Amino acid sequence: MSTKAILRLLTAILAFGCATAARAQDYPARAITVIVPFAAGGPTDIVARIVSDHMAKTLGQQLVIENAVGAGGTTGVTRAMRSAPDGYTIVMGHMGTHAAAVALYPNLAYDPSLDFVPIGMAAGTPVLILAKKDFPANDLNEFAAYVKQNVAGLNMAHAGVGSVSHATCLLLNSILGVKPTAIPFNGTGPAMNALVGGQVDYMCDQIVNVVAQVNGGAIRAYAIGTPERNPALPNVPTAREAGMSAFQASAWNALFAPKDTPQPIVDKLSTALDKALSDEATRKRLLELGSDIPEGPRRGPQALATLVTSEIEKWTPVIKAAN
Repeated sequence: MSTKAILRLLTAILAFGCATAARAQDYPARAITVIVPFAAGGPTDIVARIVSDHMAKTLGQQLVIENAVGAGGTTGVTRAMRSAPDGYTIVMGHMGTHAAAVALYPNLAYDPSLDFVPIGMAAGTPVLILAKKDFPANDLNEFAAYVKQNVAGLNMAHAGVGSVSHATCLLLNSILGVKPTAIPFNGTGPAMNALVGGQVDYMCDQIVNVVAQVNGGAIRAYAIGTPERNPALPNVPTAREAGMSAFQASAWNALFAPKDTPQPIVDKLSTALDKALSDEATRKRLLELGSDIPEGPRRGPQALATLVTSEIEKWTPVIKAAN
């Protein structure tokens, strides 16, 4: 390479770096779209709206929620992956879209570990075993016995193949050794409406979506898949307490940006999320819904990257075993 060619290359690299730094300096100059890959009213949508409200104050621009449903959330995530890496389109992913989907979709359009830059964890969301209000079982042991004996006539709701409700109920069904009729919905909100209406028999769902319905007697909650009871539903036993210790299921919601998003922009988004999760009013809203707010080392991009890897390793064998 000639000296002139080397100088031209170095000049181009420097110009690109300066342009990228300038964009990051001015960011954000307009509204930011947050893709939620599930229907409005579901757990992911609720968490996204709560944290976005506060992040908008920090960033000085509106965060606009855009619900893009389909294929267990992978439609919206694929759309986010193909967006310009400029910080103006990010996505609220979760355990289903960024872990379970790897095993469920052989031709998945994205690689959760490679095609996204982690921004940070928004909230952990424990999963419960639920049934319609007149389901003929008083506790988890009776629920398990009834499902085993009557599975041919039962149906299970979920928010689409690859969703949290789908993957976690695959775990439940594998523990029980049953394969009920699975009824997919375009999001957890519609699935929950069907359960409340008695149109489906049971489902697994994140606590964010069910506190009001359980407390109001609209549905039955048999157990929560975490080591400890949740303050939002203190009367619901853990699965271990109820006699099914193998059912350990807690989902999570987290923000991601398309790969190649400049690091200074990712840092601004991560800082805004961190401030939202430290805000007392925001925390109160999340805790009232039963969310687990990540603290200390569990919060931030590096922790999220590690979580995605470990969750793929956890859920892949469960899903493959369920065929």
